[in-house]
Amino acid sequence: MPPKKKTVEDLGAMRAARFGRVKNDLSMGFVGLPNVGKSTLTNLLVGACHAEAANYPFCTIDPNVVRCTVPDQKFSYLAKTFKPPSVVPAVLKVVDIAGLIKGASEGAGLGNAFLSHIAAVDGIFHLVRAFDSDEVVHVDDSVDPIRDLETIEGELCLKDLATLETVLANEKSAVRKAKSLARNNEPTLSDLFQSAYDKSLELLQKNTPVQTGEFTSGEVELIKDWGLITTKPQVYVINLSKKNFIRKGSKWLAKISEWVKAHGDGQIIPMSCEFEQELFDMKDDPAAQKAYLDECTQSAADLGLKGPGFVAKSVVARLIRSGRAALCLQSYYTAGPKEVRAWTIQKGTLAPQAAGVIHSDFERGFIKAEVANFDDFKALHAGVASMAKVKEAGKYRQEGKTYEFQDGDIVVFMHNANKTKK
Repeated sequence: MPPKKKTVEDLGAMRAARFGRVKNDLSMGFVGLPNVGKSTLTNLLVGACHAEAANYPFCTIDPNVVRCTVPDQKFSYLAKTFKPPSVVPAVLKVVDIAGLIKGASEGAGLGNAFLSHIAAVDGIFHLVRAFDSDEVVHVDDSVDPIRDLETIEGELCLKDLATLETVLANEKSAVRKAKSLARNNEPTLSDLFQSAYDKSLELLQKNTPVQTGEFTSGEVELIKDWGLITTKPQVYVINLSKKNFIRKGSKWLAKISEWVKAHGDGQIIPMSCEFEQELFDMKDDPAAQKAYLDECTQSAADLGLKGPGFVAKSVVARLIRSGRAALCLQSYYTAGPKEVRAWTIQKGTLAPQAAGVIHSDFERGFIKAEVANFDDFKALHAGVASMAKVKEAGKYRQEGKTYEFQDGDIVVFMHNANKTKK
């Protein structure tokens, strides 16, 4: 069966992550000014409890690095169907990066240490404060999300401009050496390099991330090696007050949307750490959580704000999924009586490489993949924890080395155990 046609959203996500590393263990980092809610939100992400992951050993890798479970209804369904003793969900690694201040690109505050932490992650949650509070001091003494966006993006772009200078100098030096030219000789650079450099320079001078630009595949391959921070996909997270989150309105949201569109566009997720923290603090009392959500929904209704869009609910799950989507990650499953596990791969991964995520021997000795579509399994298995009904319906496929894995595939790999690495 040929791979499903990519949707516009899929293509957009792939475009955003094209400069990234081709790995399965990618990470998102929270970036923002001090006191905007980065640590609070990081703790909320890792503390989000998902029933299907009750036996997964959540842990903090470092004081500022966490792994959070990826909310996944398909995985949950498989776990409830097979009821194995071992259940291993997909996780997203998230880094709480220390607050940035104006001048970081020149060493102010944590300066280069901060920027090196951003360079180490693969995508950015750009967290912006849009709430007033006498208890939480703003680093610039007033709340202005647009100014804060300019500060953060400006510092990242300034750092990349400095990096570009080094890239240009190194390229000229390499060309001189290759052509045995004197140091004072201005070398002619390749059209590919010059084009990639000029496009990147123009974007950065406009305070716009490089990852939003239009580049050829050859230019992308060049830029990948330049180490530019703004090639990373970004998700804009707006931290509102509880009151504004409940009514889904703020004087800043329209302005923020305009700013994001003017700087290459991107996904915007309004949320409230205040709301999420209060909800999370009731995690041991489901009845109290429901009452709290009902009260918040009623508060919106009292303002005349009714309908599905004004039903109060957590956005933590959406935030985790959006980070994963920004990195172009997806899951396939292995499911049986002993274990149900979600394996993380990048979109576009072919069958042998998907097998290699389980073990390198699986990739080297790959023979075929026996694949069932999750929706087919759900519709056909008739309550039995088995693929028998799926096979009877002719929906259990054998795929070879050129098969591109789809999100939610349920798989058994066949491999040659005796094939050794050459």
